[in-house]
Amino acid sequence: MNKPLVEQYADKPGGPQDIFYSQPEIDTKKTFVKGRGIYLYDNQGNEYIDASSGPVTTNLGHGNPNIINAIKRQLDELSFTFPSTARNQPNIDFADKLTGLAGPGLERALFGCGGSEAMDMAIKFCRQYRYAMGEKNRTRLISCQPSYHGMNLGTLAISGDPAFADVFGDMLTMGIKIPAVLEYRNNHRNGDAQLTQDEYAMQMAGKLEQAIVEAGPETVLAFVVEPVGGSSSGAIAPPESYFNEVRRICDHYGVFLIYDEIMSGIGRTGAFLTSHLWPQARPDISVVAKGLGAGYAALGAMLAPAALVDQLAHETGFNYAYTYNANPVSCAAGLAVLNEIENQDLLSQCQQLSNLFFSRLHELQSHYKSLGDIRGRGLLIGLELVQNQASRQSYPVELNVIETFKAIAMSEGLLVYGRRSNDGRYGDSLLLAPPLTTSMQEAELILQRLEKTLARFEQHHEAS
Repeated sequence: MNKPLVEQYADKPGGPQDIFYSQPEIDTKKTFVKGRGIYLYDNQGNEYIDASSGPVTTNLGHGNPNIINAIKRQLDELSFTFPSTARNQPNIDFADKLTGLAGPGLERALFGCGGSEAMDMAIKFCRQYRYAMGEKNRTRLISCQPSYHGMNLGTLAISGDPAFADVFGDMLTMGIKIPAVLEYRNNHRNGDAQLTQDEYAMQMAGKLEQAIVEAGPETVLAFVVEPVGGSSSGAIAPPESYFNEVRRICDHYGVFLIYDEIMSGIGRTGAFLTSHLWPQARPDISVVAKGLGAGYAALGAMLAPAALVDQLAHETGFNYAYTYNANPVSCAAGLAVLNEIENQDLLSQCQQLSNLFFSRLHELQSHYKSLGDIRGRGLLIGLELVQNQASRQSYPVELNVIETFKAIAMSEGLLVYGRRSNDGRYGDSLLLAPPLTTSMQEAELILQRLEKTLARFEQHHEAS
């Protein structure tokens, strides 16, 4: 085991990025030097399967030659322009391709460097539009608890983790929080009858209407929700009925509906956008990132209706820009990513792989008592760890079992993603989200290594 990072760099300048992070007693992070397909290799020559695509980002695996060559070609031609003073062709081509795949109602694309930036732009766009239309009192934002929407100040205000409010609440107007659709944790029995999935979903959607009415409908700007949750909720996947009702409520009160598809978009759930699964519940705004650049470029995008964008452009314009918006190299990379998804028919492959994973994971669930809930859509899969399957009892918070599980998995050559959020009050969940390019044989290898990890994890806790 390595020494703690603070000791390694006690007398050295610089250091890796995570020297800023909270320091564990023992440093278990690896230094990766090469990636090919679903595999990563460290500086000691050890091989690992990237079974979570990093933080659900490297959706097309590592070392894709078509994307790399597209980046090289663009660097040879043009490396930078600034969108407020010039245009570039990769931006035009990428926006055309992306909005074509996004479909009706999302005909305009505003690019940024990642999910936090794109979500911040989406919030500002909604505010600028309502302000230009004379609805200047619409400033309040509603989101779910738990949830995660980004790491800049604006997006921390709507992310559902009380720790953010504790530190930054005095600096910000924190968003209104309503309960997320945590069916596994919260759909308890009422007498002898348990609510059906749709009944529970409607009950949770009602919390949105209640929050809008209590805040004053004329003050509410937008509701921000993840179609499939990320690490903060362990890939919760509410049913279509929830989003249909949310859409109805937002329409009734004139509230923008923003889908955070930073993780769930760009093919991750077997549809190009998860919202395509719900034709009656399309959003006003979608935010995508992570898989948009697939780890090859820092990319995020706000997708919006042409009707809103064009009207605002006529009224006041949306004149907020970052230096690297619509960077030609990033746009060339993003276009290559979209072409790969189409050319390799990765949406169909995602659906096939998803069927395999969910089937096999439910088989494992019957053999390993620590595997409590299996949820998600497509290849965005949440695994909730429990001490007791019948009671759904979580492990004691002080054990921090997420880090234990990840460390055991890494020793088996398997990388999974998860982090402690909300002080563990919503359980301990991990994300299994391999690249969409994973083969069936590679999926079997992931499942084999996962089973070994589950066995060792349970042995570890039985012995302690």
